[in-house]
Amino acid sequence: MATEAFILKESAYFSLRALKSLLMLISAMFMVLLLPFRGRRRISPVEKEEKIQECCHHHHHHRKGAVVRVPAKIVPWKSAGGGGGVGVVPMKVMDHVMRRELAIRRVLEDGDEKCLREYFLFGTKRGDTIFTQCWTPVYVKIRGLVIVMHGLNEHSGRYSNFAKQLNANGYKVYGMDWIGHGGSDGLHGYVHSLDDAVSDLKVFIEKVISENPGLPLFCYAHSTGAAITLKALLDPKIGACVAGATFTSPAVGVEPSHPILVALAPILSFLLPTFQCNSAYKKGLPVSRDPEALIAKYSDPLVCTGSLRVRTGYEILQITCYLQQNLSKIRVPFLVLHGTADSVTDPTASQKLYEESSSNDKTIKLYEGFSHDLLFEPERDAITEDIIQWLNSRV
Repeated sequence: MATEAFILKESAYFSLRALKSLLMLISAMFMVLLLPFRGRRRISPVEKEEKIQECCHHHHHHRKGAVVRVPAKIVPWKSAGGGGGVGVVPMKVMDHVMRRELAIRRVLEDGDEKCLREYFLFGTKRGDTIFTQCWTPVYVKIRGLVIVMHGLNEHSGRYSNFAKQLNANGYKVYGMDWIGHGGSDGLHGYVHSLDDAVSDLKVFIEKVISENPGLPLFCYAHSTGAAITLKALLDPKIGACVAGATFTSPAVGVEPSHPILVALAPILSFLLPTFQCNSAYKKGLPVSRDPEALIAKYSDPLVCTGSLRVRTGYEILQITCYLQQNLSKIRVPFLVLHGTADSVTDPTASQKLYEESSSNDKTIKLYEGFSHDLLFEPERDAITEDIIQWLNSRV
């Protein structure tokens, strides 16, 4: 009898504790959902319009080195009408068909006579269509290949100027828009699994090599694109195919805005995968110190300017955690570049990549005071030259 009473008492105790834990979890979930709206002053549509107009009209008056914060959601892009001016229009969500049409049009309308720019589509085993493009030098002998992997919410076309600078030095350049980005399939800015992007990159690398036998292949990757590339290079078969890799601001270490997000991310990514959370990462996103570069980025309809989607954020946390545990397995020659003022990805994580990797040929360079998008900083030409010199010494 006493034993039965004890069991009932213990059972009631554990039931109460389980209920308490459940209530705490639900409460925490609501707190996370409410975080994006906390402390935000409501702004009328008129005020929004005025702020956009002011940003567009006065951006060239900012002094060099100033940080300009461009609104994440309400950003103008160039109007389709004539005159060449910047028209303020409501930002709209583009589906993958519209994005692909725009990406293709930009390739076809590139009139640069020094390079041949083409686009290609390939299908995945999942049934998705991936948009890729290529820049081939016309007057310069090709001596190497470079695959460009863009960062989160970007697309490969943003690196067209960089690709043409590589062309001038004898490199044929390929770019791939990973799933949910640019001209590829998927909800804009949404990645259900970054392992899909890793698999697609592996297929793309093998395709590029098969089409260009005898030429050394290098990778250039930025931010989350660098994380994807690093994980692909951990595959011994892929690592053996790549002569070297250059990374800018690699997402080897990212920090959520609150530790509780790490615990809740798996649950929220399952329940609300496409939900956009303003509070996903610490600080703001001053990705460049060049005001014109910021306006060009956030006025580009192929750039996803909305808040980070829950599942995408969870996937980034997953891949960075994986990389942190496997840095010692990286053996490919690499150059890693990072700005010390980067508030998106952690420069100390790049230092850790450099120190813990097993590569016998590795170089790191930290740019004091530089921000996240290094190839769109005011000193972009010098940074590009650092990359080209590194490539040239290994061809």
